[in-house]
Amino acid sequence: MPLLDVIQKDLVAAMKAKDEARLGAIRLIKTALKKHEVDAGKPLDEATELRVLNMLVKQRQEAIDMFRKGGRPELAEKEQAELQVVESYMPAEATEAEMDAAVSAAIAETGASFPKQMGVVMKASQAKLAGKRVDGKALSDKVRARLAG
Repeated sequence: MPLLDVIQKDLVAAMKAKDEARLGAIRLIKTALKKHEVDAGKPLDEATELRVLNMLVKQRQEAIDMFRKGGRPELAEKEQAELQVVESYMPAEATEAEMDAAVSAAIAETGASFPKQMGVVMKASQAKLAGKRVDGKALSDKVRARLAG
């Protein structure tokens, strides 16, 4: 079932349950996805949906940091609740072990041994972790460490 259909169903359920916090977060997700779909002029594929959700997660995390630094814990908590709703629509995050295994396999597959070949290894690692949520910075740090050492 396409993500927009799932979100629409959950939106109706949140309305019926009068769950205002969840309703607001679901509306936020639906709006972002619809905007991207209209801008692109074609239906969203799974990779694009994940990219939009990742963007929303990053925005929520930045807002949480800003509100905490600004002494507004109530707004940080609201953003945290929205973040949890957004993450509930995303695939599971890749574990450290899965990332290590993907990096090892990618290095073996590409035969890379120099830091200059990092891009090739990153691409192969991400392909091996398809369907999982991956923190790009953490993955690049692992690849850099393996190629440098």
